[in-house]
Amino acid sequence: MFGNGNKAKAWVGVFDYPIPGRKTKPRQEGLTMLIDKGLGLAETRDLLELAGDYIDFLKLSFGSSALYSRELLEEKIALLRSLDLHVYPGGTFLEVAILQGRLKDFLARARELGFTALEVSDGTIQLDEKRREEAIKSARDSGFLVLTEVGKKDLRENPDFSTLLDMIAQDLSWGAFKVTLEARESGKGVGIFDREGNIKWGQLEAIASSFSPEDIFWEAPLKNQQEELILRFGPNVNLGNVQVFDILSVEALRVGLRSDTLKEAHRFRSGEEREFPRPVLVQAR
Repeated sequence: MFGNGNKAKAWVGVFDYPIPGRKTKPRQEGLTMLIDKGLGLAETRDLLELAGDYIDFLKLSFGSSALYSRELLEEKIALLRSLDLHVYPGGTFLEVAILQGRLKDFLARARELGFTALEVSDGTIQLDEKRREEAIKSARDSGFLVLTEVGKKDLRENPDFSTLLDMIAQDLSWGAFKVTLEARESGKGVGIFDREGNIKWGQLEAIASSFSPEDIFWEAPLKNQQEELILRFGPNVNLGNVQVFDILSVEALRVGLRSDTLKEAHRFRSGEEREFPRPVLVQAR
């Protein structure tokens, strides 16, 4: 019903969302993760006032949180947590800690600062299975919700696809809350996206057939990627690396308030399509 969320929305009672079923917070699926490359406190307050209902995770990208003063960082984290958001530093920062043999110190300081989640990745460094498992379990034992990430930031270093599938399964078995598919900020030439940012449908369907959709966080920084994933999995697909100022645009896509997804929802309602979301998209796209 139009108007779901923590506060009544401006058009409540006038019409319904064209795509129904959008889950509200707190939720375990349909999560949206924003990538924050340097919002100040005033900008963060404005963001939360406008769109706090639609944000589940906020990542302080790469190692950017190391450049904050401690006082400012603690204040920002407390502000984010006041609306029940999970906040965490980027996986690259944890990789630095592992490289320097300071994971234990990193975990302790992250807890002191107020972070609620951590990302375990090896997008830049190499982690063998033992060290990856230890990092995941150490973060969990320290009280963090653990997200992991598979895939390399440099496509030339990516493991073969069957290995990526094995890594997803392993991370989940070791206690990861969700596994993120690497796409960087660009969404091009990395992960399940080709150099133009189009989805490699064979890889996506292999992942979708092997794992529950709610276990996967799809990094999808580009609008066409967000649209296609919503059409494939519905309004409650987990989307990551969403740019801060795209949050309302993404939520509008989820519920059919943008032309792209409204068109498909209308076709279903009018009987032109048998199912929405479509179980398999046309591969020729």
